[in-house]
Parts: sequence; structure tokens; C-alpha cells
Amino acid sequence: MGLLDILLGRTKPPKPDLDVLFAIPGAAYTVEAGLGFVPTGAGAVCFKAAEGGAAGRTREDILSLLHLDETTGVTAADDEYGYTWITCRQSTVDLPALMTQLHAANATLADAGFGSSLLCTVIGFTGTDPAKPRRLGLIYLFKRGSVYPFAPNGPHTRDSALELQTRAALADELPIEPDLDRWFPVWSAPVP
Repeated sequence: MGLLDILLGRTKPPKPDLDVLFAIPGAAYTVEAGLGFVPTGAGAVCFKAAEGGAAGRTREDILSLLHLDETTGVTAADDEYGYTWITCRQSTVDLPALMTQLHAANATLADAGFGSSLLCTVIGFTGTDPAKPRRLGLIYLFKRGSVYPFAPNGPHTRDSALELQTRAALADELPIEPDLDRWFPVWSAPVP
């Protein structure tokens, strides 16, 4: 950042840090102990699909890589906004392995030159109280290098109180997105 940027008040966004994904299994213990949510074994990477042969080959490379683990179901689908979701669903929950898979998908896209098309990665959690079914997602924003909670509790409604509780619980463990305006809902996500 140069002097002109400082004088004009422009700031440089933080660089993406995919290694944040590897901190989520540790944070999951806090989510379970403090909030009563456990990992579902499902996660998804969202990106804006590019046109052309290189983009198609990269998508196929990711799917081939993720299919190597026979205990994980892998799907790719486009949503109504034109984004592609690559979803991993484990038959037995192994959060560190899931984070490795999601990291590999993100890194493959970034290494192939499609990093600017990455939107987010979502990791699903579910409440442990069967009488009160609730969902929670931890969303990693690639372009911000930060995480925020998303708690859908109905069609196009969210549990803001749970999101704020999650932020407070994880503030020392993950780089939580400080700008609440960037906590966008991911209604079309296959996870949480």
C-alpha cells in the first residue's frame, strides 16, 4: 500500500489464508462444548464457474481428487445465482479429513488461476438437542481470509442471536469477520 492509498483512505484487503480451514476442527470443540453443536461431516466450496477448457479441466481435477476418498460423497451443482457448489458429505464424521478435502478444492482452484472466482467455503454443524433441531454453518470468506457464523432457522430467516453467540465463543480461535455487513446469508448452500 502506497502513500496515496493511505491519504485517500484506501485499504488493502487481507490475503486469503486457506490454513484457517485447519483451525476449524479445534474450534469445533468450542462450538460443541459452548453452544451444543456438532459437525455434520458436510462441507462445500462455492465459486463462480468460469468458461473455457481450463475451467472445466480444473473442476474435473477437483472432483477426481475428492472422489479418491470412498467414505465421502462428492457432488457438484449450480445454484440459481450462477455459482457452483462442490459438496463433500462424509459417511463417518472426520472433520480434519473434511477440512483437508475442502482445502484441496480451494487450493486447486487458486493454483489454476481461478482464485478470484472463489466465494466461500461452508462447514455444517447441527444442534445436539433432538427436541430443538437447529443448524449452524461456519463460512470461510476466501477474499477476506475470515470466518463468520450463519444460522438459518427457516426459509430466509436466520438466528442472529446464535450467530453472535458463535462469534463470541470463537473470537480467540478463528479470524472472525469483523464487518457484520459481510455476513451474507448463503440460502442456496447445500450445507448447513
